[in-house]
Amino acid sequence: MTLGLFDEAPAPYTAPEVIAPGAALLRGFALEMDEVLLQAVEAVTAAAPLRHLVTPGGYTMSVAMSNCGALGWVSDRSGYRYDARDPLSGKPWPPMPAGFAQLALRAAAQAGFENFRPDACLINRYEPRARLSLHQDKDEGSMDAPIVSVSLGLPAVFLFGGLSRSDRPARYRLQHGDVAVWGGPSRLAYHGVAPLARGEHARLGAQRINLTFRCAR
Repeated sequence: MTLGLFDEAPAPYTAPEVIAPGAALLRGFALEMDEVLLQAVEAVTAAAPLRHLVTPGGYTMSVAMSNCGALGWVSDRSGYRYDARDPLSGKPWPPMPAGFAQLALRAAAQAGFENFRPDACLINRYEPRARLSLHQDKDEGSMDAPIVSVSLGLPAVFLFGGLSRSDRPARYRLQHGDVAVWGGPSRLAYHGVAPLARGEHARLGAQRINLTFRCAR
């Protein structure tokens, strides 16, 4: 990994940082394979380009996204859902790269969730000012499996709250290579991302890439 002049040096992974029951941050966990992940992202998005989805309420999301794996998360005026095909092309989503699944499996195990086998990976691109409002991940068929979220590129402020939208979320700065995992009693915790600050990452430029692994079925 090459650092730019103004980049912070991400800390190497040591141990999970517990932020709530069933939720942990793995600082620097993905650093050792960041280039493998980024090359895989480029291959997936060449086949299934990033796009700005429209919410059921007609709002265009500031985050651009794509998917890989057996299922992909999509949104339009008819609702939120998982679909086996990319609505832009009508083709199946690109297969999940082996490195993606391996990282997700290892990260989940570090947080106490063994045998995590995701069938969907959401690829989100944040550019300056893009944000993700507080929400719950509840479109999946089962709440038994955790969510594994990998941060690459510019740092971001991760908002992690409780089981009620009114619970004030804690704020955590996520850097390139950090991984967040939440499940069990925190599986339906409200979470989001504050507006991305301007910056320049040595590898990705003025953007952040987030990989979110889920068991959608």
